[in-house]
Amino acid sequence: MTRDFEFTGWHMLALMLGMFGIIIAVNLWFAYNAIATFPGVEDRNAYVASQKFEVERQAQDALHWDVTTTLEDDVLTVAILDAAGNPVRPEVLRAIFGRPTHVKDDQTPDFVWNGSALTAPVEAGIGNYNLRLELLAEDGTHFRRRFPLSAE
Repeated sequence: MTRDFEFTGWHMLALMLGMFGIIIAVNLWFAYNAIATFPGVEDRNAYVASQKFEVERQAQDALHWDVTTTLEDDVLTVAILDAAGNPVRPEVLRAIFGRPTHVKDDQTPDFVWNGSALTAPVEAGIGNYNLRLELLAEDGTHFRRRFPLSAE
């Protein structure tokens, strides 16, 4: 004996609610993960930061520093040369080494001067990293840069 199944409006409603429920749940999950892993803003007040940006950029460019960053065998090296090609030893005010996508594994490298460059041991796996540096030149100029690095 066979029973005929009748697809009613209630079945269609349940099907539509189920499909859209899954879509909404996945979107909410993606939105939560996007917000939870976002490192935040660079400056709390972008307008104030923009007012002094050009002056700071010109002061940094006037230093004529040639900065090279390398990451090899879990050793981070920052070599700075002045316009004459001599090594520069600035004061490190702030350094943050970490992934560009999240802040949970950020490290604060403890740089040591080796006579020609600043070096620091870091824990780096394979992938892309950012080094955010804030240095102080001998003349009092603040030097701020972000250097993308990759480890293989």
